[in-house]
Amino acid sequence: MSIASMSLADWLPVIFIGLMGLAVLVYAVLDGYDLGVGILLPLGANDELQRDTMIASIGPFWDANETWLVLAVGLLLIAFPTAHSMVLMHLYIPTAIMLIGLIMRGVAFDFRAKAAVDHKLTWDRTFKAGSLLTSLTQGYMLGQYVMGFESGWSAQLFSALSAVGVTAAYSYIGAAWLIMKTEGALQQRAIRWTHRAGRAAFVGVVAVSLVNPLVNPGVFDRWFTFPLVMFVLLIPMLCFFAFAANEILLRRLPKVDDRHSWIPFVNVVLVFLLCFAGLAFSFYPQIVPGQLDIWQAASATESLLFILVGALIVVPAILAYTVFSYRVFRGKATELRYH
Repeated sequence: MSIASMSLADWLPVIFIGLMGLAVLVYAVLDGYDLGVGILLPLGANDELQRDTMIASIGPFWDANETWLVLAVGLLLIAFPTAHSMVLMHLYIPTAIMLIGLIMRGVAFDFRAKAAVDHKLTWDRTFKAGSLLTSLTQGYMLGQYVMGFESGWSAQLFSALSAVGVTAAYSYIGAAWLIMKTEGALQQRAIRWTHRAGRAAFVGVVAVSLVNPLVNPGVFDRWFTFPLVMFVLLIPMLCFFAFAANEILLRRLPKVDDRHSWIPFVNVVLVFLLCFAGLAFSFYPQIVPGQLDIWQAASATESLLFILVGALIVVPAILAYTVFSYRVFRGKATELRYH
């Protein structure tokens, strides 16, 4: 289908898959770092002050970050209902487990503020467990999606690999966030965490990048067809350079006046963006790999036009609020106080 011959009915699914892709990407970055902070939460008896600082670094943002997940699922439901039904049918159980993890995080975050001192560590453990459970299930669901919801042992093995890889990636961006938002001993600790999580995430990205084209012949053909291969291979090359740049920079941090402490986080965001671009290139215009494309799954044109009006109001509003909140709460995390 050429661009010149596309009608409004053809363009609307493209617009909505773009909006949904934006929501998923922003969610992966924003909720990714606060899930990563939860995964990294130290549980030692002498770590209470550092736990408080880590919680304070995500406190103003973490709840609003999940808005992007709600937006992505909402767009899938109303713009691509057939795909929503198909995805949920295959991922009902892991979705339920993910929601349990998100509930554990929400309950623990609020209850740790009201719990007796002796019970505070229990809620911190719950927050960490909820973060880990959420990350693993999201990675598992991504693996299942890439494998076209196959049920064989190879698909399950790939999904397990994806679960570990996504958890490592969230830990990577969470640790980089802590470098930017903390100082002193906790910042030094975050630098070590970023080193280790970055190496684990790199192995995960390489493994998934190698397995994906091998198990999906269509993906292999798309990536390695000449002359397109000369351009698309820039994606993994840039991703490698982002990992390498962080590895070099982390050896030189922290610097005087905390210079360059924001660069590791920006590099990890670049890694997320490139990985997302690689996945989008691999499967577009399919919304369910090997089964359904965006035009087959889309709602009626009249419905999409009606929904688009709301989306053009809601999405900029969420973007504006997100930018505003991050601007207001910029700078280092301060001592955690509950009022």
